[in-house]
Amino acid sequence: MKRRTFITLLGGAAAWPLAASAQQPEGMRRVGVLMAFAENDPEAQASITVFRQALQKLGWSDGRNVRIDCRWGGADRERISGYAIELVGLKPDVILVSTGLVLQPLRQETRSIPIVFTQTSEPVQNGFVASLGHPGGNITGFTTFEDSVWGKSLEMLKEVAPHVARVAVILNPDQVPQAGMWRAVEAAAPSLEVKATATPVRNAADIERAINAFAPEPNGGLIVLPSGATIVHRELIIALAARHRLPAIYAYRQFIADGGLVSYGFDLAEQYRGAAAYVDRILRGEKPGDLPVQQPTKFELVINLKTAKALGLHVPSQLQQLADEVIE
Repeated sequence: MKRRTFITLLGGAAAWPLAASAQQPEGMRRVGVLMAFAENDPEAQASITVFRQALQKLGWSDGRNVRIDCRWGGADRERISGYAIELVGLKPDVILVSTGLVLQPLRQETRSIPIVFTQTSEPVQNGFVASLGHPGGNITGFTTFEDSVWGKSLEMLKEVAPHVARVAVILNPDQVPQAGMWRAVEAAAPSLEVKATATPVRNAADIERAINAFAPEPNGGLIVLPSGATIVHRELIIALAARHRLPAIYAYRQFIADGGLVSYGFDLAEQYRGAAAYVDRILRGEKPGDLPVQQPTKFELVINLKTAKALGLHVPSQLQQLADEVIE
């Protein structure tokens, strides 16, 4: 295994001075957390652990001067909507959310409680904030990708698997940002001589049905867009891709650690450290509308050579050298 970092860390968002942490607020503060993922998801738990540890370094200890109320949506829209209502009813000082799937219903429930989002694409285009530099309102946070990244992902999939001539783009139609991601793939496909097909899924049954239907024709591949559904059901997607010998590219390293082929995305841990810094600033009196939305500036390419070998693929040495991590 090898790792190389070739772009600077996330815009300095997680590196604000810690001097203010010495001043403890009076009384117990309350932070709500609504995650799109299942509670037993190890990567989601790792993200929350990073968030808690970063808050503690900033002077906020769960149970001592802050109470953190976590809810886990499991990529279920009804459950997420119910938890959004429940958390708003608790009247926390600030709420941390993951993905647009969670941000959408929570935004409908409150326009006053500060919200810090992570893993959310195109927040301006999707109406969550007024602008990146000055969000306004009660929402700020950390974006995932510009839509154009998905055209680059298709290019990388073709480099790893040159024979791919058609791709199923696995997306969640309930998440507004995914429409822009799909359009980016669709726009890049003709120049790469690839036919792209939007493939909407909401749950495990949808995923299995869609991939099984796509797989029989030759020269297929997958682009798996990031959503609560694809993250929660990533083991199923990886297993189906292996069974049908479909090269696939994903957004997060966790897919590759679990046996996926290649990923191109940002460092999740940095987003949750940055989110803790923003929560700290809000708890100390700053307004979310004055805190600029942060974009990732570090992207990671991760390749699983064992999976490539199982698929009969030879990953070019030049691409391996560009990768941040190669799993052998």
